Amino acid sequence: MADLKYQHRTESGQTLSLYQGDITQENVDAIVNAANSHLAHGGGVAAAIARRGGRVIDEESRQWVQQHGPVPVGGVALTRGGNLPARFVIHAVGPRWGVDTPEEELLRNAVWNSLKKAHDEGFASLALPAISSGIFGFPKDRCAQILLQTALDFCAREPHSPLRDIRFIVYDAPTLQAFEAEFQRRFKGT
Repeated sequence: MADLKYQHRTESGQTLSLYQGDITQENVDAIVNAANSHLAHGGGVAAAIARRGGRVIDEESRQWVQQHGPVPVGGVALTRGGNLPARFVIHAVGPRWGVDTPEEELLRNAVWNSLKKAHDEGFASLALPAISSGIFGFPKDRCAQILLQTALDFCAREPHSPLRDIRFIVYDAPTLQAFEAEFQRRFKGT
């Protein structure tokens, strides 16, 4: 079970939460997978999600790429969740630091498109990892700033969205530290 670190309720009543834990164990409508363009889930969060979710994730990912081509950086694809507690997986392709430019805009797009896909599908709850901050090398502090700001922008733009519960799930201590600092900076006293 993930450990709740911070929670903030927006003016529109949507909740932004920070948890430390394993995203593959989140009981939400959908989790976000930090994916690559070919939806080949070979390392990091993607490998953990595919391993826990089972064959359906790999099979539907291959089918998606066959039908639509590689997912562009900043884009998303949707598969079922298989054996995961989450019913669906939104595969978001984040930028590789120093390779995919402009990195910050592309990360913002990946997060926005994940939130928008959840909204369009009528999902009430979504869990996101620290997209691009692992093997893709995005600085953790900037990742935390962009993910949180994008979620706040989404809540302000879509106050009546069915998406009410937005969770950031981080696993390792350095990433948790960056996200805690960003939550404290923005929501001190709330």
